[in-house]
Amino acid sequence: MAASAVSMGIALAGVFAGCSVDLLKPQSYAFIKEAIEATPVPDQSPEVVGTPSSRPTPRTLVASSEAAQPSPPSPPVALPPLPPGAVNPSREPRIVPASDVPGGISIPGFAAKKEDQEAPPPAPVEEPESADEAAESSTPAVDRVVASVDGDPITMREVKDFASQHGQPINTDDFASSDIARTAVKALIGQKLLEQEVKKYDDKVDEAQVDKYIEQLRMDKHMSDAEFRAQLQASGMSYDELRKHARLDLEKAMMIEQEVRSKINVPDADIQAFYDAHKEDFTIPKERLRLSQVLIALPANPTPAQVAAAQKKAEMVRARAIKGDDFGDLARVYSDDDSKSNGGELGWFAPGDINDSILAAVKPLKPGEVSAPVRTSHGIHIVKLEEHEVPGPVPLSEVKAQIRAQLTDQKTSEALEKWVESDLVKQHYVETMY
Repeated sequence: MAASAVSMGIALAGVFAGCSVDLLKPQSYAFIKEAIEATPVPDQSPEVVGTPSSRPTPRTLVASSEAAQPSPPSPPVALPPLPPGAVNPSREPRIVPASDVPGGISIPGFAAKKEDQEAPPPAPVEEPESADEAAESSTPAVDRVVASVDGDPITMREVKDFASQHGQPINTDDFASSDIARTAVKALIGQKLLEQEVKKYDDKVDEAQVDKYIEQLRMDKHMSDAEFRAQLQASGMSYDELRKHARLDLEKAMMIEQEVRSKINVPDADIQAFYDAHKEDFTIPKERLRLSQVLIALPANPTPAQVAAAQKKAEMVRARAIKGDDFGDLARVYSDDDSKSNGGELGWFAPGDINDSILAAVKPLKPGEVSAPVRTSHGIHIVKLEEHEVPGPVPLSEVKAQIRAQLTDQKTSEALEKWVESDLVKQHYVETMY
């Protein structure tokens, strides 16, 4: 299974090149699937109020805090060798329609271009007669076609770039002698097959789905609409280009859902076995609380009128939160803290890192509940308890959905590879030329 997962990682890296998200990660697929199925979502980006210079920092409610740790970078993906039969050591020219090849693109026919077959080796030249000839003789054949799908070529340059991007550079032009080159070619063939298939979904994604998808991307970055567009512009991508990428992501996700993922079944017994084998991953070592807040700031020496006005505003915000208004939206509109741009999100804290008054207010809460207004030296806080982790094993019932999603993604990855190699390849003409 491990070898299969590595192989699929390479194959999928090509087809998903340029995607905004990894379509096979649970946290990514959940919101993509929701965007596909959901009705249009109105623009909920409220107007940003207040001046940054007058706002306290996001962690004004704590004495000290643990900084959020970024996820470690993914290690380079190893390129696995092709299975036996995929190599033609003699490089004798053969052209084999993909539909006639057992096993699909794992064992494609190898074909040399006619001009490559007939061209004799160049005669040795002691000195080039001109500068142009010297340049020509020193130029590698990086644009030589090494494979094709339905006549759509894959060049040596594309293969080398693809392998380098995945931490496995190819240091030879003799692809038949390189396992890395052959596997990269296989992955690019799979990419082109999937690119052809996804065209069938061009008219199955509407503008409302694209809107929701982009809105979720913005929220994941904890940015206002203006900040999101500014970063997009700084990256050199226009908003129209982003929408095209988003639409393609959704089309790919829809294709995977309909052709592969919807057919995956994960039995409860597999979930129980996974839980039993990874109990250390489902054990909480220390108590932590994840908090969000709306801060109504007060000056250093507030007047009674200022305190009364702030208290009234805080009570209004809390009442709306309890009524069901989105807490993140309330924070973006009413909070005087820098965390407003993140919807009030403050992150995770150990109990000892939290201001005593605020800790006393949130400790009795259940996740999702909002505290009564709490006054500190910074102002009046309305704090929402997002999550509360208590030391000890997490019951299976609480992580069953998470495990099911993870196992579904693993099976989807494996099934996608089989679908490409056993079904799609039979519908197209695939050839390799080295």
